[in-house]
Amino acid sequence: MSTIKLIQGSAVEQQADAVVNAANRYLTAGGGICGAIFAKAGYAKLQQACEQYKTPLRDGDAVITPAFGISNAKAIIHAVGPNFSETPKAFQELQAAYYNSLKVLMENGLHSIAFPLISSGIFGGNLPNPVAVSVESCCKAYQAFEKDYPQADVEVLLCVFSRREYQTALNTFESM
Repeated sequence: MSTIKLIQGSAVEQQADAVVNAANRYLTAGGGICGAIFAKAGYAKLQQACEQYKTPLRDGDAVITPAFGISNAKAIIHAVGPNFSETPKAFQELQAAYYNSLKVLMENGLHSIAFPLISSGIFGGNLPNPVAVSVESCCKAYQAFEKDYPQADVEVLLCVFSRREYQTALNTFESM
């Protein structure tokens, strides 16, 4: 029923019901995938939609907005990954960001989702291998979601933006 696939590419460019924004607690535009999503969706409209939520959100929270100018998706799910510089052992929160995104997807009648590697860039802090940690967290969240919702039919694309990081991600993904 449900599937998970690792691909090399940008989450914002994938054909999916929802693309995931690696969001900050205040749901404001940032760099990396967050900046790309705000740019493609349209900064003003997306910021106005994000302002409807009471912030700051907690690490692990996920909320949904329309996709606006992102024509390859119906919605944006904003997942708040932990900043490992501030919370160096926030592994449960990272897994929760993935898991809660899957719940939001399902609760909104959507079936496919494109994830970036949440908390693997600047939020990776001093983790020795933030790519591997993010891939492992996504896989564990997916496995827990499948167990909790065996009738769910979701297609998960876990997207690794850089070629340099893809081999590390693939090794971790295959070991899960």
